[in-house]
Amino acid sequence: MSENIIYCFSGSGHCLSMAKSIARVLGDTDIVMMRSRPEKTDATEAKRVGFVFPCYGGGLPGFVEDYVRDIKIAPDAYKFAVEQYAGYIGCGLHKIDSIVGLDYWDTVSNHSTCIWLMPHVLTFPPTTAKGARSRIEAKAMEVGGAAHIMKRSEKKPPKNTLFELESKGFASAHEKNALRFSVNDSCVGCGTCVKLCPRQNIVLTDGKPVFGTECIGCLSCLQYCPKEAINMGKVTEKRKRFPNPDVTPAELAAKIIHID
Repeated sequence: MSENIIYCFSGSGHCLSMAKSIARVLGDTDIVMMRSRPEKTDATEAKRVGFVFPCYGGGLPGFVEDYVRDIKIAPDAYKFAVEQYAGYIGCGLHKIDSIVGLDYWDTVSNHSTCIWLMPHVLTFPPTTAKGARSRIEAKAMEVGGAAHIMKRSEKKPPKNTLFELESKGFASAHEKNALRFSVNDSCVGCGTCVKLCPRQNIVLTDGKPVFGTECIGCLSCLQYCPKEAINMGKVTEKRKRFPNPDVTPAELAAKIIHID
């Protein structure tokens, strides 16, 4: 068992990149992915347990809330979390705090990856893609340092009922949005999208991806398609992708990543 465990959800790689940076500060860390049910839920031997995740429609992405409830943490373990968001932090941090009781939490703004709804350049405060990466890395160093010395936050994460309602509505829209996926002639049938889908919602048929309705909106398929052949409606045809250049599809699809 590693001394530290970070549970991470990441769709476009930005949260995983941040988790990797935090892990390098802490050392001896297992990053356990929460894109699907975590491979490791018994964290009782870990000294520090962290959570890194994005804001999805005002709340937690996918089935993260259910996954967090399944994780076993020692009573004396140090628990921390950091959330990436585009415009507002929503209720995700509050949700995790209500389950595990966070000792420390923080947030950082990043470009939106929900490009079917808004362009990725929309973020507050505004910055370039390069600037966003620098901001995320600086925050990772700060959070890693805080977790290393087991710093404690003075306040609890904010709670907002409006965001909880928004989150429920956003989650219920994924099945309808999944029907909007399309593939253009640039597709080469590489299967990257199939390997990345955390819900096994994509299959190759006659060398082309076919989408089901079990989508959780991570958009890994769209963001990491090497030919930008996947779209969700017409609007994404005109919008730039924003996968994290420091995270490979293989890393994103991994169950556990260990960093010494």
